Amino acid sequence: MSNSRSKARAAALQGLYQWQLTGQDISSIDTEFIIDQNLINVDKAYFQKLLSGVIQHQRELDSCIEPFLDRPINEVNLVEYAILRIGAFEFLFCADIPYRVVLNEAIELAKCFGAEHGHRYINGILDKVARKVRAAEFQARSQ
Repeated sequence: MSNSRSKARAAALQGLYQWQLTGQDISSIDTEFIIDQNLINVDKAYFQKLLSGVIQHQRELDSCIEPFLDRPINEVNLVEYAILRIGAFEFLFCADIPYRVVLNEAIELAKCFGAEHGHRYINGILDKVARKVRAAEFQARSQ
């Protein structure tokens, strides 16, 4: 996790995980990470965009993810669930970021924070989501 956006994704993942576990108010989590965690070399604006955006659009994100899951969404590991939501959010709301970057960043998050083979699961699901929501970009790349 070398660049400031990668670090923002990692911090957002941790914040979303905390939110999923505790149901804590998002503004409290945001404040805790920005002030208490002393985020250094992190794109703080991007961290906040991911954290608030994923929570604000969670139903829409889940509807993009669910058709490709091999189990009920409530059985997905919470870390992997947060990574899937971040990836889906970036696919839908960050069109300036190429889908391959989103996919690779999600895989790296899963390698760092997920279960032993979680990165494979993340790759499989988000690849299918990308084909659906970024179909034009996906097709242009394969030509």
